[in-house]
Amino acid sequence: MPVSLSIKNVPDDVAERLRERAKRNHRSLQGELLAMLEEGVEQRPMTPEEVLREVRALGIQTPDKPQR
Repeated sequence: MPVSLSIKNVPDDVAERLRERAKRNHRSLQGELLAMLEEGVEQRPMTPEEVLREVRALGIQTPDKPQR
């Protein structure tokens, strides 16, 4: 069964940025918030192998040995 949630005391600047984001994504404010919540709960920490893959994909150079 769906649950209703409420967020109180949202600062004006945050609410405005949310409205702008919803408009860019062609969603209602409620639809945008739900999409953000769904994305947030699906995220999981990256494994060390995934971090290394991302670093390499970005072309970030790392030293082979710790510098002293």
